[in-house]
This record gives sequence, structure tokens and C-alpha cells, in this order.
Amino acid sequence: MAHAAPVPGGRSGRSGRATTTGRTGTSAPPDLFSARTHRVANVAAAIVLGLVYGYWAAANRRSGGEITGWNLLFGFVTAFVFMALYLAVRALAPRMKRELHALLWSAFAGCAFGFLFSQADQSVLRSALMAAVIGAAFFVVLFYRYYTHEDAQGRRIG
Repeated sequence: MAHAAPVPGGRSGRSGRATTTGRTGTSAPPDLFSARTHRVANVAAAIVLGLVYGYWAAANRRSGGEITGWNLLFGFVTAFVFMALYLAVRALAPRMKRELHALLWSAFAGCAFGFLFSQADQSVLRSALMAAVIGAAFFVVLFYRYYTHEDAQGRRIG
């Protein structure tokens, strides 16, 4: 008995449901959440990351001492700035080519780490050196990931 071969992106027989995602033989994973839920989750993730980062920076700054009002203010301002920068990088990075995409995320990660490191009573030179090392490591990993998951025009594969 002969059967028709599946067509990438096509529809199956009578049910009318799509059975492939553009690759032969694979089915699409179900999308459990709406677009609104994904937007809320993205903002919630930024808020949680920002609060953790702000707490971490404030804890480094006080060096185990008592929590003061200025320390709380510093933590919340740091959290707000981190959230704003994280959302900006997250909005801008996917629109860039893979080299700039990786460079933007690595610069963000390096600067974020360098700032935390500087709050622990380290010298500016050592903080900058550590930030550069972390940024370079992030660049290597992210460039490899984007290079292997994008085509030559920068479109994501799969």
C-alpha cells in the first residue's frame, strides 16, 4: 500500500492539524501558554533577577554589617537599573547579527559581574580585569551558540 510522504509544514489527512514543523518526521511541541502569559513571564523574570541582583549588590556593599536605610536604597536602585538594562538588552539583542548579539550579552554580563565584584571592596583594576574575563568567556560561549543555531542571514534554525 502506498502512502504520501509528509510535507514540511504541511497538513495531515483528514484531521487538518499540522504534523510537522519544517523538519521531516518531527511534530511541533504544544504551546501551552498564550502570548500574554509569555510577556508576563518575561517581565516577572526581569523583576526577580533584578531583585536578586540588587540584594546581592547591597549584601556585598555592607560586607556582613548591619542593614541600613541607605543600604536598602542602594539595593533597590541597583535592582531597578539592572532590570531596565536587562529588558533593554533583551529587546535589542535578537535584532542584531550573531556577533553583535553575543557581544551585547557578554558586555552586559561582564559589567554586571564587575559591578558586583567592585562592591566587595576590590580594586577598580581587579574588578575591570574580572569583568573582562567573564565577558570574554560569555562571548565565546554565546558566539558559538548563536553561530551553530542561526543561518548566514541571522535567522534562527529550527
